[in-house]
Amino acid sequence: MTVSSTQSLTERHPLADAFPGDGVETIGNDADGHTVLAVDRSHLLEILRQLRDDDRFRCDFLSDICGVDYPDRQQRFDVVYHLANLDSGERYRVKVAVDEDDAVLPSAYGVWKAADWFEREVWDMFGVRFEGHPNLKRILTHEAFHGHPLRKDYDPGQRWLLTEKDIMTPEWAREEQLDDQHMESQVLNLGPSHPATHGTLRTVLRLEGENIVKAESEIGYLHRCFEKMSETHGWQQVIPYTDRLNYCSSMINGVGYALAVENMLGIEAPPRAQVVRVILSELSRIMDHAVCLGANLVDLGALTNFWYFFQIREEIYGLLESCAGGRLTVSYARIGGLAHDVPADFEEQVRRLLDYIPPFVADVDKLITRNRIFRDRTEGIGVLSPEEAVAWGWTGPCLRACGVPYDVRKAHPYMGYEQYEFDVPVATTGDTYARYLVRMEEIRQSLRIIRQAIDNLPGGPVITDDHHVALPPKEKVYTEMESLIWHFKLIFEGIKVPPGDAYHFTEGANGELGYYIVSDGSGTPYRIKVRPPCFALYQAYPHILEGLLVPDAIAILGSLNIIAGELDR
Repeated sequence: MTVSSTQSLTERHPLADAFPGDGVETIGNDADGHTVLAVDRSHLLEILRQLRDDDRFRCDFLSDICGVDYPDRQQRFDVVYHLANLDSGERYRVKVAVDEDDAVLPSAYGVWKAADWFEREVWDMFGVRFEGHPNLKRILTHEAFHGHPLRKDYDPGQRWLLTEKDIMTPEWAREEQLDDQHMESQVLNLGPSHPATHGTLRTVLRLEGENIVKAESEIGYLHRCFEKMSETHGWQQVIPYTDRLNYCSSMINGVGYALAVENMLGIEAPPRAQVVRVILSELSRIMDHAVCLGANLVDLGALTNFWYFFQIREEIYGLLESCAGGRLTVSYARIGGLAHDVPADFEEQVRRLLDYIPPFVADVDKLITRNRIFRDRTEGIGVLSPEEAVAWGWTGPCLRACGVPYDVRKAHPYMGYEQYEFDVPVATTGDTYARYLVRMEEIRQSLRIIRQAIDNLPGGPVITDDHHVALPPKEKVYTEMESLIWHFKLIFEGIKVPPGDAYHFTEGANGELGYYIVSDGSGTPYRIKVRPPCFALYQAYPHILEGLLVPDAIAILGSLNIIAGELDR
């Protein structure tokens, strides 16, 4: 099975001149706005470097690398690179096909540091090896795991036990090292212990005194098989699984997925649904930042702020519950709109929150922003330059704290974000304190967006009237044969997304949340690959730690806002 929606360019693309012959097999523009290149393996690294360095392209940002399995095809696997020029907004998708018997590609780690964990994931899930990778080993599964679980012929019922001898231990941690005074340096397991390392995260440190000289991180094994489960469920049925990615702002996950599928279907949600999506997404962003900052401050010993921020969270939960029936995981978005309309007092509840939230934010601001203890713990700690942050694939508040003003809502507006007046907070120091300041200001900017949205909330339906996508109203199903037929077909056959592939991305609370979707035209996705923002954030973490102290490691980790659900899916 081969699927593609790429259309040939009428004009010759510059890369065709740069690499004549069979280096670039096909070049075209895709419906999702990406320039798509199908590249021969022998030219891959050369072309990736050209895309990064050539002034015509300047792809400084590697968004994601993912694998797709076509077991009936001679070249069984596609490895897909999503690239971007953050200044111009141009997007590229590079595809390279490899045989199962010779599934080897050159590593792109020397081109973008972000390739580190992305390539490890493709190796783990599909078995494609990357020559020259500095640390190619499993990442979503453990070292005692057998096979590659996202291959189409992998039996998901298999179980592989992780024993003590298979626990991840870096080679350097096995070696005895002595300093100049013949004192052995210490190896420390930082985590997994809650709350200091937030759940399943674990970092192995080599210490000389309290100074970290080497570190390697492990994401733990919370894995819920989001991508595998998506292949066996209908397009709408995937939405509850998206909620369990970043469960601190689940509404944003569902909206992002719905937009990705709507993009492939060529439909839009009604205006009222789009404005409600914006309001609830921005409230979810506030809630996510509140959890991040509150937990980070608890880790540093400032407990009072945790209660202030979690009170905000609790009040927003009340609104979400009245709309969706759920609080943590809401499952409220639908492809084509929303599950149902908001309650009659929705506007009143939103306006109450607009007045209720700012005093709590102001109190934390007074307690923390100029607090000498907090600033001593965070200023100059965990610094990343703008160039390094982009190279590691950072997005969201962490990237903007480094001085890069990239925000998907501004760079690639969706759901009418171009109609709202708001600023993108940017800091310059790239440290833990800057990440705090950016999130605090983003809470204020989200409130600004919500106020404009609720002032202009339109009436009308909240779900598309295209019955290829959305169920007809129940009263029509009971009284009209045609509606009954549409209901029957959607329930039994599901939405039929046209064959092809697309990458759509939104501004999640942690940064660029992307969904790369492959459809074979059936009622279930052929492949869904989620690009979780904190996967790229966390892969840089051990490198940032070198030269710092153990207490700094706690301060930095909390400021990155690593959510285990989206980290390993």
